[in-house]
Amino acid sequence: MTHALHRNAAPHQDGFGDVDPPLLHEHLRDSRLIDVREPSEYTGELGHIEGAELVPLATLTSAAHDWERDKEIVMVCRSGGRSAQAARALVGLGFTRVMNLRGGMIAWNGVNLPVVR
Repeated sequence: MTHALHRNAAPHQDGFGDVDPPLLHEHLRDSRLIDVREPSEYTGELGHIEGAELVPLATLTSAAHDWERDKEIVMVCRSGGRSAQAARALVGLGFTRVMNLRGGMIAWNGVNLPVVR
């Protein structure tokens, strides 16, 4: 794996990277996507990115216990706030290639990228 997405992410002061929707779309196959919204949001009007795993924010730290710490992981939410919080939490747990989808699903939909509804 080349880690091209992580390498091209904008560095955030909290130790993760921010990625814009077009860049993430380009590298979808290279990263694990974790959607931290609630189930009703995941299936709601904004939809979700194909292949994204639903792990609500409240369950993230327990779910992440067995995840590989050096894989590229992109956190997704509605607008980027909860996913940034999730990214900070994963960095605190020792994850090294964590990213946040800047603007969340609102931004993803705003540039007409494909969603599952």
